[in-house]
Amino acid sequence: MAVSFSFSAKLLSFLLSFPLIFTFFTHATIFEIHNQCPYTVWAAAQPGGGRQLKTGQSWILNMKPSIRSGRVWGRTNCTFNSSGQGNCTTGDCNGLLQCRSSGSLPITMAEYTLSAIDNIDYLDMSLVDGFNIPMDLIPRGALGIRCRADINSQCPTELRVADGCNGPCVVFQTDEYCCIGTHNTLDKCGPTSYSKFFKKYCPDAYTYPYDQVNDPASTLKYPSGTKYNIVFCGPLEA
Repeated sequence: MAVSFSFSAKLLSFLLSFPLIFTFFTHATIFEIHNQCPYTVWAAAQPGGGRQLKTGQSWILNMKPSIRSGRVWGRTNCTFNSSGQGNCTTGDCNGLLQCRSSGSLPITMAEYTLSAIDNIDYLDMSLVDGFNIPMDLIPRGALGIRCRADINSQCPTELRVADGCNGPCVVFQTDEYCCIGTHNTLDKCGPTSYSKFFKKYCPDAYTYPYDQVNDPASTLKYPSGTKYNIVFCGPLEA
């Protein structure tokens, strides 16, 4: 079983472990998920479920104020029956169209913590566990984070899988790449040749577990209630 976690996930856990620092808020957050890929993407959100998006289609997620954190990703080459059961080549969530868990790796993942300290949203894009679909994460009216490169075609052979490019922790499961054991400290967990590969193509994304410390600018911070676009194979056409 793959050992996989990102430093951004650690940040989410830290923030949510201190409920008293959160200010009560009433803003509902809206994520608009768009598919601009020339192929069908089965969008997934936890929480939120899932939706098939053909080219040009969109899915609007209205997050209740009680939702504090989550993730959004895309699935490829899925087949589901009328009961919403089936499978996907990448991003599969236990064979369900309506996801109740995170997706199987590799996935390009947008992560968020909503209305944290001083009613600020924190968002990032993680390639720590690999890549499957180009993605933009764009706060309304801002540049946001963009990862549009065709990483799959450039993926090192040892990381390559159907429709995706695995992160090194998923493949090798060593302390060095997973940042666990003796490497679970900032001075021991640093960038590797594989994380630099992902960073080369998507410099705004996090590519290894402690990347968030070395690249804090890639965490988006916006007032709660901001609307966000998540675009597969951007840009979003006007």
